[in-house]
Amino acid sequence: MPLSPSATRDLLARLGHAPKRYLGQNFLVDGNIVRKSLELAGVAPGDAVVEIGPGLGTLTSALLGAGAEVWAIEKDSTLATHLRATLGADARLHLTEGDAVEQPLAGLPAGRPFKIVANLPYAISTPWMDAVLSGPLPERMVLMLQLEAAQRYAAAPGTKDFGAISIFIQSAYATGEGHRVSGACFHPRPDVDSCLLNLARRPQPFVFAPEVKALIRACFQQRRKQIGSLLRGKIPPEAAAAWLARLTAAGLGPQARPEQIPVAVWQQLAV
Repeated sequence: MPLSPSATRDLLARLGHAPKRYLGQNFLVDGNIVRKSLELAGVAPGDAVVEIGPGLGTLTSALLGAGAEVWAIEKDSTLATHLRATLGADARLHLTEGDAVEQPLAGLPAGRPFKIVANLPYAISTPWMDAVLSGPLPERMVLMLQLEAAQRYAAAPGTKDFGAISIFIQSAYATGEGHRVSGACFHPRPDVDSCLLNLARRPQPFVFAPEVKALIRACFQQRRKQIGSLLRGKIPPEAAAAWLARLTAAGLGPQARPEQIPVAVWQQLAV
């Protein structure tokens, strides 16, 4: 069970540790949210689970208690030392001290099916997600995110939140039932609400080539411009003409702006 806010403050005081805003250290103090995370992820005995930023070990303990084998990565050395002292005796916990963007799967061996369940620090959410989408894809991800990030990831075409990361995620994952989480569920309390985002890998996930991802990002950096002018000079004319013909067949055309274009049409873009 998570520690109460007062018990969390006491433990942090004993560790001589002040929560670091730049690392997104808001510690979960609501047991219902922990249980909901495991429920949405369908965590079962024997599952391999990656956790990012385990902090004081609240979610880690629950994952181990559910019978999972956990690969976790923690950047803060004080918290990593605490985790080794309190949970390190469990051989099913594989703890790495390091940067999750550089090691997005926390050292998980290749070739094994896995899930990701994590309270994801806001500052790294998009670069970390981009790294995950470039490697072996987890079967499911249940991620605690700031609400703003969750809305971007699940945004539909034609909305202001729709962007490159929306396209990359939705090409590989379907968004299932989520759960909004109040700031009162954390210590210290963040200024914004959060959301448990539930992502299930599609039967045939689509993964963009790096050069296509770079082009899509460049288009969204000028999202108010028309796509015809955005592509001019960036890809061969014949490739641009073929893709714009597909866009026209989808009911749009060269005058469309990036945020109006459906995910399936973006998947047909080639460099």
